[in-house]
This record gives sequence, structure tokens and C-alpha cells, in this order.
Amino acid sequence: MSKGTKKIDDLAELLERTGGDAQRLEVVRRTQRFKRSWIELAEALIKVRAGRAYERWGYDDFHAYCAQELTLKKATVDKLTVSYSTVQRHAPEVLEWDGVARTIPTVEAIDYFSRAIGDGPANDPSGDEEPAPSRRAPARPHAPEVLTELKSAVFDEGQPVAELRKRFDPVLHPRPKGADKLDLLNKASAAARKLAELLPDLDGLPEKRVRRLEEELGALRDDIEALAEPLREKVARAAKRAAPPRLPAAQGG
Repeated sequence: MSKGTKKIDDLAELLERTGGDAQRLEVVRRTQRFKRSWIELAEALIKVRAGRAYERWGYDDFHAYCAQELTLKKATVDKLTVSYSTVQRHAPEVLEWDGVARTIPTVEAIDYFSRAIGDGPANDPSGDEEPAPSRRAPARPHAPEVLTELKSAVFDEGQPVAELRKRFDPVLHPRPKGADKLDLLNKASAAARKLAELLPDLDGLPEKRVRRLEEELGALRDDIEALAEPLREKVARAAKRAAPPRLPAAQGG
């Protein structure tokens, strides 16, 4: 237990023992739960899975227990447990933080880091179940200096996932050539369609002019589609080449 955690626990105990201000005690309790909630839940889930405790409670499968009793989806459970294991391997000191003196990174930020370094359910050392028969391979390796900078942004700077995406996506997940132009064409087509849909509802415009504008907007959308279609195919091919290959299905023994 870290000094910060002991300090806030001692404060809560003191407030309870001395009949301290109820609101103050509640804020202390909620601060602890809020700041450490995902870490504590992930740790508990890993212990349940490792000890197969769910079997004592009438469940044959860990994820079935999580879904039926805790109402946690498999994707959420995997994100929590993989993120916790990632912290254990790459920044174990975080597990000693109390969430008050030092902010614990969000599970979304840890998940972003996990994906960048290639961690996933198949690489989770705390797991004891067979991996899914069909899954994505780990991410393609990135430059060590990029991952070092990302690690610092997550654990030292405490950057939220939105900032991480803005800062690192161009390097970790570069967009295929032509993707930005395709986005612009799609937006232009959507704007033309929306304007065409609104025209009949605008009072005061001559019907003849509305019909002419609708025809012109339809022709404009056709021209945009003619530009977008080959670009769409080009971007799709580039994205497919950049995607990691799927691992082969596991063979039964």
C-alpha cells in the first residue's frame, strides 16, 4: 500500500471513528473509488479468473460470469485485464499510486498504449483460457523512440486518449494516401444531398428554381461520386495492405 493510499484510508477511518462530517467522509470515499476504480476492478477480475473463483459461484466460463453477474461485455473485460497486465509489465509503480497525489492513467489511455505495443488478450500472461480462434495479430512494430514517447505521455504526463490520438495517430496509424481528399468529397456530397432535401421546405423560392437547383445538385453529386469511386477503391486497397494479417485459427488438440 502506498503512503498516499494509507493516508487517505487513515483519514477515512478517523472521520468514521470520531463522527466526522458525513459529507467530508463521503467525498473521501468517493475520491478513492473514483480515482482507482478501474485498477481495482481489473485486479479483482484477474484474481477471479486466475483462481477460477467463478466456478464456485456456479459459472463454467469467466466471461459468462462477467456478462451475467457483473453485466460486463467481453470487450470491456478484455480491455480491463489487458490494460492491468500492461501496467504490471511496463509501469508497475502505477499500481502503488493512490489516484490522489498522482493521477492514474485512464483505462482508455492504457488500452491505446497496449494496442501500440502489440498487447492483447492472446498476450495477457494473467489469462488462463484459450485465445479466440480468430483474432488480429499484434500491431506492426513501431520505432522504439515513438513508443518511449508514447509511454511517457501516458504514464508521466497522464494525457487523455483524445490527446494521444491527436498526437500519435499520424505516426502509429498513418492514413492512406488520398484518404483526406476522399473525406472532403464525402462531406461535399453529403452537404449537396442535405441542401437538396431542404429546398422543398423553404418558403418563398419559386418552384421552377427549386426543381432546377435539385437537378443541379443531383448532377453535382454524380460528378463528386465519379471522383470519389476510384479514390475509394485506392484507399481501401492501401488500408488492406497496411492492416496486420489475421492469425490462423487455433487447431483443436
